[in-house]
Amino acid sequence: MNIILVGKHHGKSRVLALNGSVAVGFAVAVLALLFAAGWGGYQVAISKAHATEPSSSELVAHWQARLAEQKSELASVEQEVQQQIDALTLRLGEMQGRLLRLDALGQRFVESGLVASEEFNFEEPAAVGGPEGAAPRESFTAPGLTSMIKRLETQLEDREQQLRLLDKLASRQKLEDEMYVEGRPITWGWLSSKYGYRSDPFTGKRTWHDGVDLAGKEGSDIISVAGGVVTWAGERYGYGNLVEIDHGDGLVTRYGHCKEVNVRVGDVVQKGQVVALMGSTGRSTGPHVHFEVLSNGRSTDPVKYIARSDS
Repeated sequence: MNIILVGKHHGKSRVLALNGSVAVGFAVAVLALLFAAGWGGYQVAISKAHATEPSSSELVAHWQARLAEQKSELASVEQEVQQQIDALTLRLGEMQGRLLRLDALGQRFVESGLVASEEFNFEEPAAVGGPEGAAPRESFTAPGLTSMIKRLETQLEDREQQLRLLDKLASRQKLEDEMYVEGRPITWGWLSSKYGYRSDPFTGKRTWHDGVDLAGKEGSDIISVAGGVVTWAGERYGYGNLVEIDHGDGLVTRYGHCKEVNVRVGDVVQKGQVVALMGSTGRSTGPHVHFEVLSNGRSTDPVKYIARSDS
């Protein structure tokens, strides 16, 4: 086997003659060199792989850190949910208080007769019902529940305004009814002397009578024909024991010849309240009540006010 070597200069060549043993040795050397290079590269690759692969302790630390992070996120979510629940609970408590006030107003309307008690019962929840729907049932989400509560709050505010207006109207109507002068100042008795000119029971002469006399049993009740404020309670010349009540709008009523007075000056009395007992004090011939009605300081016939209760 010949190997021809060509030089760089002058194109001269040299010939080397190789026998079989030398050629085999040369081939083995080349193969050994290639094997050594491959094995070295493999070892370098293995060492790099081992260098990048985490150890068992590093893996445990990594997953512990991830677990701690997830626990922190879960605690944050739980805290946010609890805050939402607390806020909804507070709003529901406020709504419950407002509903109790609405129930109280409704009960007042029932008691006042403005609303039929058979039609509305504010002591029991409203009756509702209906067939079960075919659609699947779903639980409320937090945003959906918040939206529903907001709608209920809006409805409650609207109902509160309406009921407040009704309450004002009812209170005004009740006050007007309370101050409305009507009816007889006694629970039992009869008319014994009319308003106007009459024969004086002591002199027999024609004299003016500023009120009406209602006779009855001594000690029987004398009641106020309207609500008002007591402006006189005691003895007065000619009247004996007198009760005088101011009802506003220039109207004043007087109850004379009382056996006993049950009120004092400054007392606020209600319609139908017992203010005195029938007697015969002062200028009187027997148990009766002298009943007067004054309008802006001038006497007027009490019969038209008594007749109001019959209309």
